[in-house]
Parts: sequence; C-alpha cells; structure tokens
Amino acid sequence: MNAILLIAHAPLAHALRACALHVFPDCGEAVTAIDVQPNLSPDETLSTARIALQQASRQPQVKGVLVLTDIFGATPSNVAQRLVDGVGSRLITGVNLPMLLRAVSYRHESLDALVQRAVVGGTQGVMQVAITAPQNQPRRPHDQDHHDHQQ
Repeated sequence: MNAILLIAHAPLAHALRACALHVFPDCGEAVTAIDVQPNLSPDETLSTARIALQQASRQPQVKGVLVLTDIFGATPSNVAQRLVDGVGSRLITGVNLPMLLRAVSYRHESLDALVQRAVVGGTQGVMQVAITAPQNQPRRPHDQDHHDHQQ
C-alpha cells in the first residue's frame, strides 16, 4: 500500500482529507494532511512535512508515499519538491478531489501506477458540463409557466 500526503494552502489539505474520509471511511491511516499556514516560514512547513513523510513511510505496509499539492510554484509545492526523492515518494501538483479519490482507490498499486492513475483521475475530473446557463436558453413551446420574469 502507498500513503498519500496532502500539502496545500490552509484549509484545503484538511478539507480534501475530510472529503476522502467521507467517501472512503477506511482511508484515515493512508491519508495525511498538512495545511500550509500563511504565518509559517517554508522551513517550518518543511520540517512538519518531513515528520509526516517519515511517519507515513515507517508504517510496515507502506511501500511509497504520493505527495499531492495544490499549485505548482507556490509554497506547498516548493516544500514538497524539497521533500520527495523521486524513488520512495513522488509529487503531483494541481490536486483536486477527483485526483485524490482516484489515488485513494488505487493506493494498493505500485507507486508508478498510482501516479498515473491520480493524474488521469485529476484531468478526467475537469470538464465543461454546460455551455450556457439554463436561464439563457430559449423557451420551449410546451412550457406552461408564464410567471417567470426574464429580463
């Protein structure tokens, strides 16, 4: 099994973890969250992240750690880049909920496969659903409600 470490601007990391626990109540031990606080230095955040990574890595069933951050080039991503080694831990930026849920679902696969599945889950989770808002669509002839007010 692989562990997942979320490092994101506060309160996103803990919010994403809470969503993952809502969908997968058994993933608590596998998913750790670090909210990057605006009043802490990157070195302080890195220190906290190193401890979290070591704790996750020490679990007997953990083979690797997938680190997910929110924005490439921002403090969480910069901290994570200093943290991961590319062998036992990997980094993906641009985390979203579909990416996290995919990662949790496939955390038992190899770290390489997990990275691929997480990226695909994140990208497939972003899509345009409707081009126009319903209020801008023309009325259909069979619509009977004449009490709506269009401007």
